[in-house]
Amino acid sequence: MQETTSEQVFVSEYADANTRHSYRVIRLWEQNPDLLLSVPGLLPLAALSQTNSPRTLLEQIASRIATIEEPTQQADLLACTQVLAGLRFEKNLLRQLFRKETMRESVIYQEIREDGLLEGRKEGRKNEALSIVTRQLTRRIGSIAPETREQIQTLSVEELEDLGEALLDFSSASDLTNWLSDRQP
Repeated sequence: MQETTSEQVFVSEYADANTRHSYRVIRLWEQNPDLLLSVPGLLPLAALSQTNSPRTLLEQIASRIATIEEPTQQADLLACTQVLAGLRFEKNLLRQLFRKETMRESVIYQEIREDGLLEGRKEGRKNEALSIVTRQLTRRIGSIAPETREQIQTLSVEELEDLGEALLDFSSASDLTNWLSDRQP
């Protein structure tokens, strides 16, 4: 999708012992944007087409998207355009031409955001569990060897919670080592 000199984008045939397939690769950065600008569904791809003036091209795309009456379609095309244009153009240029609020209305943006929030919550939960268990272990059995600490960091949240309960019965570092070795596959 981005301009490259890689030989792979100039290959137009696949062949092996029993079959041969010829095909045409469309390199968007070589394409005139006029066709892409004329079809609403192709507007996001126009951001990757040939241009000497990125601002003018993006303005054309934005104005065409603005003419789309259906709000959901408009928001989705705008979000897709911003994502693809982000592969090629500076963030500041995109901010000048496209409103953030419109992208936020896109179901695509919302899905990406939800995935990011979920991932962030999971990571935060694990970091918190790791922090608590590490502090409790240090208080219960003293300092933890670096290799043991690394093992603990690979545990899931559920395993860290189990360790948090089990450590109440620990009296030495060997108890921790044994507990960890019992959980190794």
